[in-house]
Amino acid sequence: MSIVKQIIRMYESGVSIKGISRNLGISRNTVKEYIKKINSQNLPPPELLEKETPELEGIFVPSVCMKDKYLQMEGMFPYIEKELRRTGITRQLLWHEYREKYPDGYGYSQFCNYFSRWQKTSNASMHMEHEPGDKTFIDFAGIKMSYVERDTEEEVPVEILITCLGYSQMIYVQGCRNQKKDSFVEGGESALQYYRGATKALVPDNLKMS
Repeated sequence: MSIVKQIIRMYESGVSIKGISRNLGISRNTVKEYIKKINSQNLPPPELLEKETPELEGIFVPSVCMKDKYLQMEGMFPYIEKELRRTGITRQLLWHEYREKYPDGYGYSQFCNYFSRWQKTSNASMHMEHEPGDKTFIDFAGIKMSYVERDTEEEVPVEILITCLGYSQMIYVQGCRNQKKDSFVEGGESALQYYRGATKALVPDNLKMS
């Protein structure tokens, strides 16, 4: 649910400004501004909630988004999007980095809401059609897992090989000793045995094997 609708629902239910601020992770001044907007509308809150989200946000969001605070945050979005592609980097970590730079910035939930909206408007996505039996996508995951050796109680790291059929989206996952060629071939063979057949092509993603 959008931030706008959550604020309207809480306000209609009698939640205080402090409570709304705490629950949604946004400043009290921002909540006050939204409530001022709510009270300025000719429609009561229940009727406002019946509106589609894009129409509702068109009423409430512009006055918030034009602030310098929003523009400062939006200036970091390209960097944030790039950092999220790195293994182990999360929105929570990047939000903390944003707040260190702008201590009076947005709370976490609103930060995520605006970032998701920015991604939808700035990035074009392409729908890909796959034919049955055409491609199997295969790659090692970025994050390792591990198991404990029963006899020695030693923690052993494991590389995770993931395969996926393009058409059906069926997935096969296997733990491997390493990312070397032998492990890749062994995992690929196991995947094809699991699928009970082979597609026309195996499609890796920038694999670096020795």
